[in-house]
Amino acid sequence: MKHRLQQLCDSYQMKFFTDVPLNGRTTFHIGGNADFWIEINSIPGLSAAVMFCQENHLPYFIMGRGSNILAADNGYRGVILHLGNEFSQMAFTDDTILVCQSGAMLANAAKTAAEHHLSGMEALSGIPGTIGGALFMNAGAYKKEMKDIAVSCTYVDGTGKERILSKEKLDLSYRHSFFTEHPDCIITSVTMKLHKDTPEAISARMQDYSERRRSKQPLNFPSAGSTFKRPEKGYASKLIDECGLKGYQVGDAQVSEKHAGFVINLNHATCDEVLRLCRDVHDKVLAETGCILELEPVLLGSQEGEHSCS
Repeated sequence: MKHRLQQLCDSYQMKFFTDVPLNGRTTFHIGGNADFWIEINSIPGLSAAVMFCQENHLPYFIMGRGSNILAADNGYRGVILHLGNEFSQMAFTDDTILVCQSGAMLANAAKTAAEHHLSGMEALSGIPGTIGGALFMNAGAYKKEMKDIAVSCTYVDGTGKERILSKEKLDLSYRHSFFTEHPDCIITSVTMKLHKDTPEAISARMQDYSERRRSKQPLNFPSAGSTFKRPEKGYASKLIDECGLKGYQVGDAQVSEKHAGFVINLNHATCDEVLRLCRDVHDKVLAETGCILELEPVLLGSQEGEHSCS
């Protein structure tokens, strides 16, 4: 299999790696090795890789920056199709329309928009992920979400064909999109509608959001961002704090003392430790408040034990 994957990647000039440590490719810094890793650089290359995996019954997973991933301690037995720097081009189709390949970083897209005096991405600029990952989960911050700016996208379906999806069919809601229901479909580009504003106003908003993040979030520790989805009533961080769980620790996994909505990696936390901690938090919050907390990060690989949350 390794030799055949190498041949495939060579034919499309894609970089190919084996036994790649996921703890170095995710913002949580957790996870064992992935068997195979391909740096996607084109639509034809992506389609060919998908079809190869389908035809050979080889599991595959799409990864951007790995900012919303909790990878298993024993790694991933399959192929990681990485949409990163080699798949991150950006272009304007008119004065206010920005099209980004899905591997482009949100921060870079926001900076590019700001340089063209375009507003709409300031609140999203501090999210440490890619455009594709942001659309996949309808990422958001400070009451702004991808659904506010996304107007369409292109994607490759399970047969390797590229298709277009209009805004009406994106089905964007809280941490949900068409793609969360169709994981075999891979976002390849996102078209965003922005609006003109003064450079001073855009810069001031970006600075404000950046300062808010630095003051409230544990950015000096590895994490996957917000660990729990917003429950039907209230906020996860408030519920966790009220249950006295700030600073609660299992091994090197800890509920941040700075922001209870974040589970952080103090040093060498394992996936198992994070999941055990999250199960403890889930159980205590449920017992004391009746609210059910659901994990926000995507679980990658085979998770051992019975520690995963709802």
